[in-house]
Amino acid sequence: MISSPVSDPRHALRVVLEGNARFVAGCPEHPNQDAGRRAALAPAQRPFAVLFGCSDSRLAAEIIFDQGLGDLFVVRTAGHVAGPEVLGSIEYGVSVLDCPLVIVLGHDSCGAVAAALEAVEEGRLPGGFVRDVVERVTSSVVSAKAAGIEDPDAIVDEHIRQSVDLLLERSQLLASRVAAGTVGVVGLSYRLTDGQARTVATRGDIL
Repeated sequence: MISSPVSDPRHALRVVLEGNARFVAGCPEHPNQDAGRRAALAPAQRPFAVLFGCSDSRLAAEIIFDQGLGDLFVVRTAGHVAGPEVLGSIEYGVSVLDCPLVIVLGHDSCGAVAAALEAVEEGRLPGGFVRDVVERVTSSVVSAKAAGIEDPDAIVDEHIRQSVDLLLERSQLLASRVAAGTVGVVGLSYRLTDGQARTVATRGDIL
């Protein structure tokens, strides 16, 4: 098994943010993307972070954080909504793969948040399983509005914070690792125009 050089939450977050800074500056290093890395990973993986993000096609995790094969254990859903499959995948990344960091990644101009806003303000919900996604985002929108937050991008930030808290509320395994200091959780908000990811929430000793 290839070993990860990143073993603690602070270091993991630093590596991720430094990679994003390279991406924003237009100077990516494209690490761990060669044939040697591919061959070394074939027997087993050892990523250093779980990334739970929105499925938006503009949020390709390894690109925007300048990482490579085997670095990130990525779980993505529209609006980064978390059901049992997502929670199980995150717990797998933490308990089996020993990832010391869990990232919740949202972004501005999020379609799921916009649809939830429309549902709250106008009472219109989409059909099919898209409705389920929107309903899972609606609680964040309601909480934001109750706190006097009206700006759509600020509501996105609130949804990221709510998602971070939801993971810890629903996953006893994750909460216990955070309490023990072996895992950290961070909520990041990605700006589509310049590619920068900024921190909006942290849980655990990671800053």
